[in-house]
Amino acid sequence: MTHTTTGSRFTLDDHLDGTDFGATLAEDVHRGLTFSPKQLPPKYFYDANGSALFERITELPEYYPTRAERALLERIAAGLMAQLCPAEIVELGSGSASKTRVLLSAPSAPEHLRRYVPFDVSPTIIRDSSLALLAQFPFLQVHGVVGDFERHLDQVPPSQGGRLVLFLGGTIGNLSPEERTRFLRDVSGLLEPGDHLLVGMDMVKEQSVIEAAYDDAAGVTAAFNRNVLRVLNRELGATFDPEAFEHRAFFNREASRIEMHLVARVAQTVLIPALDMTVHLAAGESIWTESSYKFTPDSARAALAAAGLRLDELFVHEPADERFCLALARLP
Repeated sequence: MTHTTTGSRFTLDDHLDGTDFGATLAEDVHRGLTFSPKQLPPKYFYDANGSALFERITELPEYYPTRAERALLERIAAGLMAQLCPAEIVELGSGSASKTRVLLSAPSAPEHLRRYVPFDVSPTIIRDSSLALLAQFPFLQVHGVVGDFERHLDQVPPSQGGRLVLFLGGTIGNLSPEERTRFLRDVSGLLEPGDHLLVGMDMVKEQSVIEAAYDDAAGVTAAFNRNVLRVLNRELGATFDPEAFEHRAFFNREASRIEMHLVARVAQTVLIPALDMTVHLAAGESIWTESSYKFTPDSARAALAAAGLRLDELFVHEPADERFCLALARLP
């Protein structure tokens, strides 16, 4: 079901409702906890508490991706916007749009940019961020889309001119290679010749630096990881004791990914009444909650090429410190 709210400069299309969320959650949890090894999709970290914890993570000294990406955007924004002259920006997983403001603030933006299309699962965060943007940028119109980018990309409104699609934050790394290719192919459907995609990719670097970013000294990431169990308790009536699980994060160099797991401290039995399901965990058994793939210039190019996209330019955080990159791609 689609709900549309329209104002003079703001439109919001909502393609999600509670039944969608509940059915998808139930399906994902049942499938994931019957896999071997057990696993849960990372998208369920982000309820209100999880989102607040993640905001704290981005401010931690160990967590470099947010700072590195923002610094990179600040360095390239003016030149990129003047070069591409997009009439609209579509942002997938827009969140608070804090980094997007860097692009909207580029000197050339009022001359060519007319519309911003934030796409996110939260109507509240789209509405709040959009109202702030409309107050800050009087030349802008906003057409928000509430949806799941695995199911609702076709609900992005038709283009109004040259389009720049953003997928920032290194979120592309949370997708497996197969999921990544499928997603990028779907994203390519939003592009016309001359349009561009700008995607943030975390890069391979020293193992100690990567692991510290996902296992901070203050334990904020551990709390964030355990929060997914609280979501299951609240939404499905599950009986997980989050403190009975240890947070573990490590870099799997062969697969070029960080892995986050919740490891059972003792053998336990968990009931999930909404699924009529009983889950048994042995002591030391883990639930795999997140993967975050890291890229090299070659693997970034290959990931885009696998989805039929051509890499135009790879912007790196610093030439001597390739912590993070922004890949600018287009249709061949």
